[in-house]
Amino acid sequence: IDNMRLYGVPVVVAINHFDTDTDAEVAFVSNYCDKKGVPHAFSEVFAKGSEGGIELAEKVVAACDKKSEFKLLYPDEMSICDKISTIAKNIYGADGVVFEPAAKKAIAEIEKLDEKYKRFPVCMAKTQYSFSDDQTKLGRPTGFEITVRDVKLSAGAGFIVVLTGNILTMPGL
Repeated sequence: IDNMRLYGVPVVVAINHFDTDTDAEVAFVSNYCDKKGVPHAFSEVFAKGSEGGIELAEKVVAACDKKSEFKLLYPDEMSICDKISTIAKNIYGADGVVFEPAAKKAIAEIEKLDEKYKRFPVCMAKTQYSFSDDQTKLGRPTGFEITVRDVKLSAGAGFIVVLTGNILTMPGL
């Protein structure tokens, strides 16, 4: 939450609420958001369909109506490796990035294809459990490096997908 605010991004937290969630878990997340002064709402669309997402949608619309002080994390002209490192260090809190040989080769190939591809933004594919590439390091750990194992060009979508650690992507990604 604090990192998103650093970059001037309005924040709304969606609490995916399931029947298996305990009252204590739900209260913990809600209280945390309250302490941070962040709007939040339950998302119960799995159980209730569109009705279960109305409150969240209303809060997102309200956030969009607020003045934004958004600033980009990196310029389009930055190299692909530097974009990845910037995200890893400034958003995820990593000490650095390790590029495996396949990733280095893929980046070099993308950079050779067409000048415009180097300007594409980067989409990091990593574990949902952590800001690292290691699902056992929960939350936003410190003292780690992110391993980039491969990089894919999504030319039609207009971005570069960075595969970290042992991650599987959805077919659309």
